[in-house]
Amino acid sequence: MNPWNHDVAKDEKDLVDVQVDGVWMQMPRGLNVVEVAHRAKKFIPHYCYHPKLSVVGNCRMCLFEMGTPKMGPDRKPVLGADGKPEIAWMPRPQIGCATGVTPGMGIRTDSALVKDCRNGVMEFLLINHPLDCPICDQAGECKLQEYSVEYGTGASRFTENKVKKPKNVDLGARIVLDDERCILCSRCVRFSSEITQDNVLGFVNRGSHNTLTAYPGKSFDNDYSLNTVDICPVGALTSKDFRFQMRVWFLKETKSLCTSCGTGCNTMIGSREGKVYRLTPRENESVNSHWMCDHGRLNFHYLESKERLTRPLLRAAGEQFPGTWVDAIARAAEGLRKVKPSEIAVVASGRLANEDLFVLKRLVDELGVAQVDMIQHLEQGDNFLRSPDGNPNSRGVEFLGLSSGGRISSGWGAAILSGKIKALLVLGGEDLVSAGVPASTLAKLETLIYSGILSNETSRLAQVVLPGAGFAEKTGSMVNVHGRLQRMTRAISAPGEAREDWMILRDLRMALTGGNSLYSVEDIWKSMAAEVPQFQGLNWAKIGDLGIQLVSSAKTAETKTA
Repeated sequence: MNPWNHDVAKDEKDLVDVQVDGVWMQMPRGLNVVEVAHRAKKFIPHYCYHPKLSVVGNCRMCLFEMGTPKMGPDRKPVLGADGKPEIAWMPRPQIGCATGVTPGMGIRTDSALVKDCRNGVMEFLLINHPLDCPICDQAGECKLQEYSVEYGTGASRFTENKVKKPKNVDLGARIVLDDERCILCSRCVRFSSEITQDNVLGFVNRGSHNTLTAYPGKSFDNDYSLNTVDICPVGALTSKDFRFQMRVWFLKETKSLCTSCGTGCNTMIGSREGKVYRLTPRENESVNSHWMCDHGRLNFHYLESKERLTRPLLRAAGEQFPGTWVDAIARAAEGLRKVKPSEIAVVASGRLANEDLFVLKRLVDELGVAQVDMIQHLEQGDNFLRSPDGNPNSRGVEFLGLSSGGRISSGWGAAILSGKIKALLVLGGEDLVSAGVPASTLAKLETLIYSGILSNETSRLAQVVLPGAGFAEKTGSMVNVHGRLQRMTRAISAPGEAREDWMILRDLRMALTGGNSLYSVEDIWKSMAAEVPQFQGLNWAKIGDLGIQLVSSAKTAETKTA
């Protein structure tokens, strides 16, 4: 599976002269007319065409008027006053997705003939389409709605009864199909066969009774199935998770990253009034193209888990009780001061952002802590986008010198039992119990400080619990497994009294060492760029929406040559 295969990868050096709406310009030979119009800042409406899928040309919406150079008696092009060939226009329109440009071609994207033909196509597409807009999840981002207003006639001559097709069909574990809305663009069919190579979807019957369905005895359950909801131009395919949850025009969209594995797919967080409703992929050809896996897409509901930590907790008389941030930081600092720096160990989680890790690096350096590492999380990766590294920022931990290979296991347990480790600072919501350190061993510690967003076996043993912020509640950056530095932006506020991790570490550092020069992400980047070789010369603005490649990557090279 290769997300970077697409139709528009033509030789950019082999240019030909083409005329687009009366203006001559140069375009790569063979580039299809839909993409030519896009580069010329024109728009040709389309349904079935997608730049990452094969061309089928079955919606007929991308019609344009085509011309070829007018030839003289000597079989040479007749030149106009501007020295360019005069155009002889064909009497019928062509489809832009399946037509590649040739030297001297003429293209009209908005002529009277084109407009009349598009009106006809829209009329046919709407003949059997149900009036579901008030309840359809796609309302607000539906191409059929948009094009019917811009390119339709506003009226229908159809007086017969509409064809009835199956509604609310369980197509798979995460997909619901409403076949009456389907316009037979076949994007979903091509995605499943070409991108995921899971040949489950297809069309049955003919004519007005043509229906999308799964192969008998199978269901559409691959881990990339929800991408078909994104590319469906109407509301035929809907996500069970998002279905009837929120109107899309109410959602605030924030550019961010998926933190479910080391790939770091670029995402758009859809939120409203402090709640995340959906994650969708954001196009980045260097990382995830147009896609993301279903696991990462749906891995946000824990932000509202019943186990969510929203207030600092302090232990007394064997029980944890809520406290203030002032008391929690003071208690944590007191516990770390009681022991020698050589008796302190720190878990620098690969789930933390670079900014969090940098403040932590300053803290451990100033205290002289030597035992610092992260927990490795191995996942079931695939040959597409899911990485076997379950940490979204393992490379960032390495760049900042806070990992020696993820060796937190029975070795740390033995050090705790022998008294070599007396105080432990666990960050990023890591659970040492599930990582192999028994709860009975952690109970031997003089001081256990835990920072994370969810309660777990480790947090319930801690003397101090510091509630952190989730990925949608923080601003920061991470480095994916291929060495690409990328930004994420806060979409919602953290619940209760929870704080971003770099703020927690800054306050703890101030209480322990007096260091207090970092008050914003920009301040941290100024210092990071000066102290961390991999970040030299960078600042927050330079990272940009698509990130920066810090180290060479085999996948990056593959992407550029795709």
